[in-house]
Amino acid sequence: MTEPRDDASRPADLPALQRRLADFAAARNWQPYHTPKNLVAALGVEAAELQEIFQWLTPEESARVMDDPDTAHRVTDEVADVLAYLLQFCEVLGVDPLAALADKIERNEHRFPVPGPERSGTPPRA
Repeated sequence: MTEPRDDASRPADLPALQRRLADFAAARNWQPYHTPKNLVAALGVEAAELQEIFQWLTPEESARVMDDPDTAHRVTDEVADVLAYLLQFCEVLGVDPLAALADKIERNEHRFPVPGPERSGTPPRA
């Protein structure tokens, strides 16, 4: 049985995690299956599995989902699966996920500016 890794030995950056995922797949000869099409399909499946956990919960129940250890474990496992497939997808296509996110946030800041007092529901001051 494999011993759990301690926090000090866990890679904390995305490139290290992507390398670890690539090494894991290479050791099992899975690279032929890790095409962009297959990885994005797997990403969709895993995102749906995460969504399934919340499917019939009320908004209040969904906000407390991490209070139940069994459900919290399911959520964290599915989050890990979604992130793993997303990182593998980005690796295969040469996308820097953090740069892509930063660029998208910047574009959205321009597309959706903070509303001024006249648009925020607060009456403008005279």
